Amino acid sequence: MPAAAARPARGRRASRPTGDDREHAILATAERLLGGRALRDISIDDLAKGAGISRPTFYFYFRSKEAVLLALLDRVVHEADAASTIVPDSDLAADPPRFWREVISAFYRTFRDHRAVTLAAAEARCTNEEVRTLWASVMAAWTDRAAAAIESERARGAAPPGLPARDLAIALSTMNERSIHALLAGDEPALAEPEVVTVLHTIWLNAIYQTTSPAPVV
Repeated sequence: MPAAAARPARGRRASRPTGDDREHAILATAERLLGGRALRDISIDDLAKGAGISRPTFYFYFRSKEAVLLALLDRVVHEADAASTIVPDSDLAADPPRFWREVISAFYRTFRDHRAVTLAAAEARCTNEEVRTLWASVMAAWTDRAAAAIESERARGAAPPGLPARDLAIALSTMNERSIHALLAGDEPALAEPEVVTVLHTIWLNAIYQTTSPAPVV
């Protein structure tokens, strides 16, 4: 679950400044509308009207409503990356349980706070190659960071040897993704809101350390 390298915003035309007020208005409108209906039920006119611009002006910024969703997802991913790296990797050796809990919590909070975008992107992955490619690269980056952290814990003697670190990281990261999606989508069965982070955190610690109370190694 890593700090992903800076990625260019996708789906928008590079000739306009990224801080343009009208672009932000389009994105804000899209996220608000997604809170009440599916992307397929939102029109370009809806987005343009909500942003206070004309339909031709919309196309100056985005080529389609799918491109708007892609830009929203990219923004949420950057927010999740930033939130997860507030806890520096150096804290892992000092307090492993706290490190993993804070990282898991950061990702959960970010996607919960952008529930509409999270669910719309998950649905779009089935039909939109750009969304699928972006999410695959994001999951790969987060998996790489988790695998590197597991390897470092093993190298310093805090975690016992076991399954290949990358395989373990893939399984744990995929578990987080599915568990969080199920909760946000209202699927059944799903973990309850108050317990989701605690349950995921407990599984991560047991899988990596074979205990929920790994001690720092000095």
